[in-house]
Amino acid sequence: MIWGRVVMWLGGHRWLPVRLQGCLNLRRLSAARIWGSCWGPMAETFSTGAEAATGLRAAVQQNGDACGDARGERTSGSPEPVGPGVEPAREVGKQTPLSEEKAPVAASGPGKRKKRRDAIRERVVPPPKKRRAGVSFGDEHFAETSYYFEGGLRKVRPYYFDFRTYCKGRWVGHSLLHVFSTEFRAQPLAYYEAAVRAGRLHLNEEPVQDLSIVLKDNDFLRNRVHRHEPPVTAEPVRLLAENEDVVVVDKPSSIPVHPCGRFRHNTVIFILGKEHQLKELHPLHRLDRLTSGVLMFAKTAAVSERIHEQVRDRQLEKEYVCRVEGEFPTEEVICKEPILVVSYKVGVCRIDARGKPCETLFQRLSYNGHSSVLRCRPLTGRTHQIRVHLQFLGHPILNDPIYNSVAWGPSRGRGGHIAKTDEELLRDLVAEHQAKQSLDVLDLCEGDLSPGLIDSTAPSSELGKDHLEEFAASAQKMDGAVEAAPQNLDTMALAPEKAAETDVVNQEIDPLCAECRLVRQDPLPQDLVMFLHALRYKGPGFEYFSPMPAWAQDDWQED
Repeated sequence: MIWGRVVMWLGGHRWLPVRLQGCLNLRRLSAARIWGSCWGPMAETFSTGAEAATGLRAAVQQNGDACGDARGERTSGSPEPVGPGVEPAREVGKQTPLSEEKAPVAASGPGKRKKRRDAIRERVVPPPKKRRAGVSFGDEHFAETSYYFEGGLRKVRPYYFDFRTYCKGRWVGHSLLHVFSTEFRAQPLAYYEAAVRAGRLHLNEEPVQDLSIVLKDNDFLRNRVHRHEPPVTAEPVRLLAENEDVVVVDKPSSIPVHPCGRFRHNTVIFILGKEHQLKELHPLHRLDRLTSGVLMFAKTAAVSERIHEQVRDRQLEKEYVCRVEGEFPTEEVICKEPILVVSYKVGVCRIDARGKPCETLFQRLSYNGHSSVLRCRPLTGRTHQIRVHLQFLGHPILNDPIYNSVAWGPSRGRGGHIAKTDEELLRDLVAEHQAKQSLDVLDLCEGDLSPGLIDSTAPSSELGKDHLEEFAASAQKMDGAVEAAPQNLDTMALAPEKAAETDVVNQEIDPLCAECRLVRQDPLPQDLVMFLHALRYKGPGFEYFSPMPAWAQDDWQED
């Protein structure tokens, strides 16, 4: 770490030295820039002196989307990654700027080295601000496209979207060609070359002319892509409660909480913003995409912090119901097996002594001769905790696409017995869902797959270089028309279907888009439901319930 000393004005009419701990980017801050930042045009990008003491670290992607680097809890920041069909990488650091206040500069006394005010400054791009998932989205985002409903599914009309990102540290000194070939594999290099000719790739807001250009620190990239989202259930997101502090909804299965992977508009955050005019919400907890039930949002950062503190103090109680295979014991069962994350990217966990401690209480509610309905109380909050513990107990959730998969072997993970390596397990899980065109279950897209995991029999959307060159010219003309077409955000928000009819071009078809050339089967209703439901959420002064789902009723019959 690099240490710098800056003299700042802190009350009491005296000068105090403040030490700033920065990351490697601090090397590029000349003395003139540090002093100039106190009053120059960059002042608005700096935070308070107290925040400065926490240092400078590079921030990344906006959007909460993810199909890039490591998987994990999704937190959205400002920029977004540049690969088409590839979502932002996970946030790896926090940008803490220097100072937002204009501080006076101490005069140089005798013997003090003067700062070179005429020193040549390097180009600086204002760093992105880290923002929480959900609060970053407003009317301009909600108006990007519209929904339509077909066959019991909520679908999103394809739309143009700009992925944005600041240059990551590991990219510095490498060419764009190298970055796309190593980190954004959703498309062949021929696609990116065609995108350059079509004027869709920008570096520091200037069109890229050659992919061999070498990236520098603070470079800003923007790539326009044609975006398709998977369909989700057409069931509405119902409001369970709303007051000045929180919004509580009954989340249907198949809908992600916030943007991630290929999902953006087909998320609870966007549906609430577009259909209920509920904006700038702070998710208080998360549910897996296939899990339904009680989901809470805070309306302010203060309420969010208060409830998160209650979570840390274990003052909250969560209760789920699920339907599992076989006859579960009638007595209460407590499972305390530790859980290890096998892959953050694929989103798979297993029982392992090296994992984190966990505890879940299970109580059988009913048994119909084939399957059992259980009440589940997780006392800790590990990823997939209920699902992994039930797999270990030999009673996996009836239709769990991951932990009740044949990829785990004959015993399907019962007792923690898995007769294969983690690499073999991941390969078999990916192969199974790629064959079913259901990689979204694993929070994956095709761009995440390494060559060793790609199924050569799976449908391919890649075109040859010659075909892409033919499309580049027409794509360039189309992009010009899209940018020239005025869009009234209010009209699009209130009447998206009519606004779409008045567009200069049809944004649902793009000559460079590989997805436009694919015909994907719609998911079946049973593919959109997993028999795990968040039934109750209780804390100091509040308690919220969701209705018992149909599959948990005593008279439910298996198909």
